[in-house]
Amino acid sequence: MKAFIYRICIFFMCMGSVSSAANKTIIRLGHFPNITQIQALVAHHLSREGKGWFEERLGPEFEIQWFVYNAGPSAMEAIFTHSIDLTYVGPSPALNAYSRSNGEEIRIVSGAVNGGSALVIQHNSPIKIGSDFRDKRIATPQLGNTQDVACRSWLVGQGLKITQLGGDAQVLPTANPDQLMLFQQKKIDAVWTVEPWVSRLELEAGGRVFLEEPDSMTTVLISSVQFLKEHREWVKKLVVAHRELTEWIKQNPEAAQSIVRAELSEEMKRAVPADLIAHAWKRILLTDQVHPDDFQKFISKAQDAGFMKNAPNLSRLVEIP
Repeated sequence: MKAFIYRICIFFMCMGSVSSAANKTIIRLGHFPNITQIQALVAHHLSREGKGWFEERLGPEFEIQWFVYNAGPSAMEAIFTHSIDLTYVGPSPALNAYSRSNGEEIRIVSGAVNGGSALVIQHNSPIKIGSDFRDKRIATPQLGNTQDVACRSWLVGQGLKITQLGGDAQVLPTANPDQLMLFQQKKIDAVWTVEPWVSRLELEAGGRVFLEEPDSMTTVLISSVQFLKEHREWVKKLVVAHRELTEWIKQNPEAAQSIVRAELSEEMKRAVPADLIAHAWKRILLTDQVHPDDFQKFISKAQDAGFMKNAPNLSRLVEIP
């Protein structure tokens, strides 16, 4: 009986991308409550207000359903189980998902954001060089997410032995809100994360940035292969709308910051200060560009971190509809 119910649930999840609610076709779109996903935050809030950016450009017959995740691996599992159709996500989980599925499950359809990630240490920390992280505890958002992979790879590059459970330094996958609390309580020595959490660690916990990745790819927009094959024109319209939104945000930073603040406040269930958004905004570089060659360094990082043994063929990774 349980197996039968499970099969029925999977059937309805798989039907979600072409289901209809109130005579509207639903597209399920994921993102995280991070400023490094600006386009998603703006679009999600406009959907809440009935002024959907994507909906207006796709047509009145479409409805966007939004799904919020803590970090990339969770969003990729949602893609694998056909719970969502597209998602904003970091490059490392996207690459790992592509490799795990032998290129059969996901395609990157647009760039989104570069920068906005950093390694933050306690303000009075004695850490001065990479080897000083020996015996330290460093938090990352989730095992295998972009910052987790970057952290582990960087520590290995500093001459430290890092395993998933320990090594010369302990990398602790921890949800962003818990990172902040543990950092304030000085139960962890450092955090490798993204905005607005980098700025919160600075402004609310007295942390100081030890290392930044100002030009590194942070967010891309991906589609499931099945959804792209079956609804290429829908994805094409959504990608065009994403590019237009990227340009609108560049041209209207104050209005965009206000919308991002409102959406983050809604998702975090707490008021987000305007100065926090402004502080974090300086680290963000908006872009809709993405190239397969950009992923070679992420392959190296994933291999350093032990998440990938063999380099996948990237010829099908990026597919701009």
